[in-house]
Amino acid sequence: MGRRGRRRRRRPRWPIALLAAALTVSSIIALFGVVALRRSAQRPPVAAPGAASVVTPLRVEWAEEPDTWPRWGLTHTQYTAADDFGDRAVSSLAAARVVQNQHIMGFGAGNPEPRPGEYDFSSLDERVRLIAETGGVPVITLCCAPDWMKGGRPGTTDWSLLEIAPRREHFDDFARLAAAVARRYPQVRHFIVWNEFKGFWDQRRGEWDAVAYTELYNRVYDALKEVDPRIRVGGPYMPVDSYAGEPPVPSEVSGPWGTVDGRVLKAIDYWLRHKRGADFIVVDGGSLTAEGELRPDEFGALGKFGAMTRWLRERSGLPVWWAEFYPLPCASLEGGACPALGWPERRRLAVTAAALIELAESGAATVLHWDGYAPRRVREGCPFCLIPNETGEASATLRLLQRFAQWFPHGTEPVPVALTAPDGRPFPPGRAPVRALAQERRMVLVNTTGTAQTVLADGTPVALGPYEVRWLPRAPDR
Repeated sequence: MGRRGRRRRRRPRWPIALLAAALTVSSIIALFGVVALRRSAQRPPVAAPGAASVVTPLRVEWAEEPDTWPRWGLTHTQYTAADDFGDRAVSSLAAARVVQNQHIMGFGAGNPEPRPGEYDFSSLDERVRLIAETGGVPVITLCCAPDWMKGGRPGTTDWSLLEIAPRREHFDDFARLAAAVARRYPQVRHFIVWNEFKGFWDQRRGEWDAVAYTELYNRVYDALKEVDPRIRVGGPYMPVDSYAGEPPVPSEVSGPWGTVDGRVLKAIDYWLRHKRGADFIVVDGGSLTAEGELRPDEFGALGKFGAMTRWLRERSGLPVWWAEFYPLPCASLEGGACPALGWPERRRLAVTAAALIELAESGAATVLHWDGYAPRRVREGCPFCLIPNETGEASATLRLLQRFAQWFPHGTEPVPVALTAPDGRPFPPGRAPVRALAQERRMVLVNTTGTAQTVLADGTPVALGPYEVRWLPRAPDR
């Protein structure tokens, strides 16, 4: 089957109403899953899949590996602008090298193993070729699982059950699939195991099933390292929910922006203690609380990204990846659940830029923008797409990510910027109207207010319009 018509990723589950709806849907899916499992018990046993070693590597021309990891990038989803705009979209993506991530099933890719040992990488090949053509630094997310690993019938794909995890007796089969993917794309060196703990919620205990996930992770980790010890593997891709009020389980990670759900930290801690190994640690999340609030405001709420990144670095000692980050308040484009839709683009860009600064300052190693591109036949307008569906040209957000990848790749040491009022007086702590990030040769300034501001940056007057993002040289280019 082709890659069109695939289920789009749900928006983050932050508002309580949406969370309740999601739990209801999850319960229904779980019920159908149980029925499917009971029916599957009456079927003949699934044949053992063939060895992953028989997979032929895809022939594709890649650019040389970058000297430094770009840090910033995107995840491709159900559609891409390249499908609609061809070379124009390719040129927009290729303007600067960024990290590009693709899932193996769903989110633009078909079923990679519809029957045991029968691989179909055609749609995944297309996406990998696009990443190579645009100079992307590739990452593959090993999610989701073919139906026959979840109790379904071999040869069928029910996309409504995409988010169900493989059954324990098929963990080894999923690990073999992961190894097959690694052999198919030998130039891909970074793999994320699974996505957002999908299917690993323990309804009875009311918490994440870190034991089952870690078992799956360890088998995949071993399989990938057997293919090539140089492959870098990360998990657990845990969604980091936070609360404005008291969370269901107390947590040590909190701030003016809220408190992280303690169940999230418990699952991460279990994975850290019991994982076979890891080259990086992965989470995702947004600034909006479960109650649908931004505390204390849209810019102050970004402190969650920094606080969580620092906690993860201290706890794990691993590079921290944000596989998805959502700095804008938007649970859904429909139904009035997206306040950011009513903001001017410059305000949305300023919040996104401030989030990138927060993540850079806290030491995040990789940050990926979830690009929910949709063609015009699906949705009129694409306000959060990296390439708008009206033009095929790079959006301001894509250009922002590309500039951060150019000037602030991983390992770039931030240089302090002296920000003062025009008369030279320092701003009170946390009260500066402008955020800044700098390295030796470039700085970026972000006006976090809806009014014009003038500040002294390293002693130089800079006048910024409302919500303006400004790049400035700090020294002559070398």
